Amino acid sequence: MESKAINAIRFLGVDAINKANSGHPGIVLGAAPMAYQLFTSHMNIDVKKPNWINRDRFILSAGHGSMLLYAINHLSGYKISMEDLMNFRQLGNTPGHPEYGHTEGVETTSGPLGQGISNAVGMAIAETHLAARFNKPDYNIFDHYTYVICGDGDLQEGVALESISLAGHLGLGKLIVLFDSNDIQLDGKVSMTYSEDHKKKFEAMEWQYILVNDGNDLTAINKAINKAKKVSDKPTLIEVKTIIGYGSTEQGTSKVHGSPIGEDEATKLRSVLNWTYDPFVVPQEVYDEFRKKVTLRGKRVHKKWEQKLIDYKKDFPQEAKLLDEFLANDYQLDFKKMQEIIKSDKEATRNISGKVIAELSKMYLNFIGGSADLTASTKAKGADGDYNKENRLSRNINFGVREHAMGAIVNGLTLHGGLKVFGGAFFVFSDYMKPAIRLAAIMNIPSIFVFSHDSIAVGEDGPTHQPIEQLTGLRAIPNLNVIRPADANETIAAWKIAIESKGTPTVIVLTRQNVKNYDTTSYEGVSSGAYIVSEEEESIDGILLAAGSEVELAMEAKKILKTKGKDIRVVSMPSHFMFENQTKKYQKEVLPKRNKILAIEMASSMSWYKYTHDVYALDRFGASAPMEDVLKHLDFTKEAIVEAFLKL
Repeated sequence: MESKAINAIRFLGVDAINKANSGHPGIVLGAAPMAYQLFTSHMNIDVKKPNWINRDRFILSAGHGSMLLYAINHLSGYKISMEDLMNFRQLGNTPGHPEYGHTEGVETTSGPLGQGISNAVGMAIAETHLAARFNKPDYNIFDHYTYVICGDGDLQEGVALESISLAGHLGLGKLIVLFDSNDIQLDGKVSMTYSEDHKKKFEAMEWQYILVNDGNDLTAINKAINKAKKVSDKPTLIEVKTIIGYGSTEQGTSKVHGSPIGEDEATKLRSVLNWTYDPFVVPQEVYDEFRKKVTLRGKRVHKKWEQKLIDYKKDFPQEAKLLDEFLANDYQLDFKKMQEIIKSDKEATRNISGKVIAELSKMYLNFIGGSADLTASTKAKGADGDYNKENRLSRNINFGVREHAMGAIVNGLTLHGGLKVFGGAFFVFSDYMKPAIRLAAIMNIPSIFVFSHDSIAVGEDGPTHQPIEQLTGLRAIPNLNVIRPADANETIAAWKIAIESKGTPTVIVLTRQNVKNYDTTSYEGVSSGAYIVSEEEESIDGILLAAGSEVELAMEAKKILKTKGKDIRVVSMPSHFMFENQTKKYQKEVLPKRNKILAIEMASSMSWYKYTHDVYALDRFGASAPMEDVLKHLDFTKEAIVEAFLKL
């Protein structure tokens, strides 16, 4: 029966890929046994209640092998029909790479290699933190594993190595990675590009390493997973030696990595593997096997956990109430009350952000995050000390100089549920995080990314640390709310929007330098994307449109223009994303088209041309010098703005 069940996975994969004339059959044929063994003997999931918080998580980091996941999830009883499998890679329920929220049983959007395993690190951190918060003797409310199947390609990606390093350092014992080690990648043999010793490498990074010599040996795979579970202070890599495209005439070669094997080859494979069924036909006994070993077993485990939770609520009512709050995913920030943190008329928005984070940490015990080795500068620091092996309750995660991993781990923490998560870095290093930020937007998850040092006003650190094109690049990502606040009020508003968001990730971009705080800035204005912060007195002669610290520059320029007889409106546009979501009527009221509009930003001009033909921006790299000298050298002074406006 085991052989028949494994071959059912294999042929669902082969047949769906052939029908689509697109896909990756090699991993399905080679890794089906380890996936089968994992699901039928270890995975605790309830397919009828797929969002059960204490389920085991399974991440197919090698997302190109999505038919492996879809096939096993179909057989396990998730809402993935045979018709869905037959429409693989067509518009519908089974896209070419797994997509979170699109297909049931998919825990994350994987495909860009290295991201899935990095998300898994975040999920494993979440489990340890929530277990430390809620578990009591005889009441392990949080007690689940995070399993990954990855390939050679995953382990060559920098983001994966960053995450693996941090996972070992943090001793995430319930993270178990099964490595589909078939020595082949798209271009040919792995040996063409990679010669490292996996055992030495992972052991050096504080992982347990286990080798399974035969990927078809279910007993050895099962033994390895059990051994992994017994080590609680280290994550485990189980290297499973497999044959890519197992059973096909091209097995063991890159030819079966990313191309359908074709109908003739599938017929031969049926003979080799003794599979006598037509395409998309699965014998009932295979469904019965999965129902018994996955569906019903998982249901029993979940039911037992639910009874434990009932008893927990009786014995620990306060903790149970807090748990309900954690899982409710409902956050509120009182804007007016938070304004009490503003103590001066000039302050860097990064400092205000740090104060908001401190207040939110008091309000919500599940607010967690940290920075990539820049906490003193970004002010993005979690509460209650540093999270590590000995202090799982602490809420400041020291990500180290690992920006890309941080982005993906923040996503994994968010995906796990029960936590509100942020990560911090210098804005220029958002470049290192963009793939993870983009995936957060694709997944519709409310990860929060906090970036300080937002412009050439960084000064002495020079062009390498002065962002130019980053705002334009991130603003171009669909479903990503990039907010660049002008002052303290707008910073608090940005955080209110970020903390209350349920389906959109937020990027908050902050100043290093002090900026003036204004009475006219507001939450309502920021949530509209753009709004008037200084009205014209009588008849409008033009508009100065700006974001971030440049709003102050616009306000100062307005004063000078008034002496020259010009009646100017100043508009702050902290979020292009939110402004685009307003009505056309509102947009026209704020930016009436027949007026002269000069957009001002110390960064690339590209994202502003939608609103005006006249942009005063910076389409070159910065310079290394004290801030005032840099601003003067690059003509970002109130006098230069006045001159530019008068030339319109």
